Amino acid sequence: MEKTIDLMVEGGKATSGPPLGPALGPMGINAAQVVAKINEATKDFAGTKVPVKVIVDAKAKTFKIEVGSPPTAELIKKEANVPKGSGTKDKVGNLSFAAAIKIGKQKKSTSLGKTLKDVVKEVIGTCVSMGISVDNKDAKEMIKEINSGKHDSLLAG
Repeated sequence: MEKTIDLMVEGGKATSGPPLGPALGPMGINAAQVVAKINEATKDFAGTKVPVKVIVDAKAKTFKIEVGSPPTAELIKKEANVPKGSGTKDKVGNLSFAAAIKIGKQKKSTSLGKTLKDVVKEVIGTCVSMGISVDNKDAKEMIKEINSGKHDSLLAG
């Protein structure tokens, strides 16, 4: 019987403390091996929180790890170099349009958007709720520009 443990870890910095260690201990799985595997699989996401699933087969004493895509807000915080979104209407940072496109490309496979243009609008929509401007403009203004076709040459593909 498989049991899944869902975690949110900072890339390359998983530990055997709660919730991982206490969940693995009773199943007879070596937490240090699991942590090493998670840290190896998430090292490219250093400084970013990443969703991780640990799927354990307690009978066979085996495990496998699935690393998800970091949440859009985490990618925005990293690119805009801000510790957290504002939670209010106050602006706390700025994201370059190029970074919004980069995040859009990273999220394309897990997004509901059909095109890169749709996904970038989702990313910028997240900026709206985080109090982050895009290219020093209000994020809602950038969405209007995208809708008008102003940035189509950058969003082709």
